[in-house]
Amino acid sequence: MAAAMASQGERAVLEEEFKWLLQEEVHAVLRQLQDILKEASHRFALPTSGSGGSFKQENFVLSTSSTDQVKGVMTLQGDALCQADVNLKMPRNNQLLHFAFREDKQWKLQQIQDARNHVNQAIYLLMNRDVNYQFKTGLEVLKLMDAVMLQLSRARNRLTTPATLTLPEIASSGLTKMFTPALPPDILVNFYINLNKLCLTVYQLHVLQPSTTKNFKPAGGSVLHNPGATFEFGSQRYEVSHVHKVECVVPWLNDALVFFTVSLQLCQQLKDKISVFSSYWNYRPY
Repeated sequence: MAAAMASQGERAVLEEEFKWLLQEEVHAVLRQLQDILKEASHRFALPTSGSGGSFKQENFVLSTSSTDQVKGVMTLQGDALCQADVNLKMPRNNQLLHFAFREDKQWKLQQIQDARNHVNQAIYLLMNRDVNYQFKTGLEVLKLMDAVMLQLSRARNRLTTPATLTLPEIASSGLTKMFTPALPPDILVNFYINLNKLCLTVYQLHVLQPSTTKNFKPAGGSVLHNPGATFEFGSQRYEVSHVHKVECVVPWLNDALVFFTVSLQLCQQLKDKISVFSSYWNYRPY
């Protein structure tokens, strides 16, 4: 009897703790998450109509310590590259090529745009309830955390996992038509985000003659193609002869990635606290 009464008393304490968790701590964590993700969203912020000005432009110098074959100056405005100025030293004859974006062109960085959209969706999920709303079950909180974590994981993955492209996809990209003077047919370029870095890859090509005895096997999709990769484009076969990659750190992307990590940790910690209650005396607050 005493053991049973003790068990009932412990269950009552447990239920009070769980009630406090649902009514107090969950809302405190949600407010904290909202604050963090609003800071993350501000890093991606774009001007709204009537804001009185355009989003600030940031200039970045893309270079590498190992080679001076490629140097570039990029201007980033929110999720768009609005200016690009690239110098390429050709290894065969040291000829210096210069090409830049046409004045009427800018290149959208879809990775940044998508990451921003996922952050804003996570904020919507956190705020989409009345200010006096009370959670009634642990399962309700777990489902919310799972939904928020899914959006945050997708936002992070868009920045950490660049798209894999085939060389014909790069060759047919609208990016090739943005430069003046026009890119020569033996040059391909690609811009992408990798973690907190803005990256530029320049591929130098040479034409494979129809009489070549070289085994032709088109390269598949990749973030970065290596010298020796072959492909066919416009009834002509090419081989990559040189690859140059230059990059620079974008500080606010680094901030955003930190905010994503902290937010995911907070979500998981709240999930863990909710789940702990299911391990006591088969007590399941679901």
